[in-house]
Amino acid sequence: MFEWDENPDLNITPFVDVMLVLMSVLMVTAPVVIYKENINLPKGTKSTKVKKRPDLNIRLDNKRIVHFQGKSYPLNSFRKQFVKKSVKISLDRTIYISADKELRYEDVMYLLRTLKFIGFSKVSLLTE
Repeated sequence: MFEWDENPDLNITPFVDVMLVLMSVLMVTAPVVIYKENINLPKGTKSTKVKKRPDLNIRLDNKRIVHFQGKSYPLNSFRKQFVKKSVKISLDRTIYISADKELRYEDVMYLLRTLKFIGFSKVSLLTE
């Protein structure tokens, strides 16, 4: 029989366990949810596609000769010649440098410094 002197205790441990599991599921899935809104963009007046310009290639052989656009230049005079040619070249073009592995580090860095000095920011070294 029930007595009024008894103090019944509520066992909330299962409730807390379930809430912790639900909270951890929410915390894991919330960052993954991607909200996508459909946007109708206006039509442009011209429908021409932008053409990507071809990349520029510069080759430096083991005799310290720089080959650029079908011409050869000694490394020490390349800076002057390239400054004259770079006036016609857009500075946002990508330049790839192929350098012989027998070269000294400072020769390749001189070529990189020359390109950075002129203003080219997209310069990469090619490897095998």
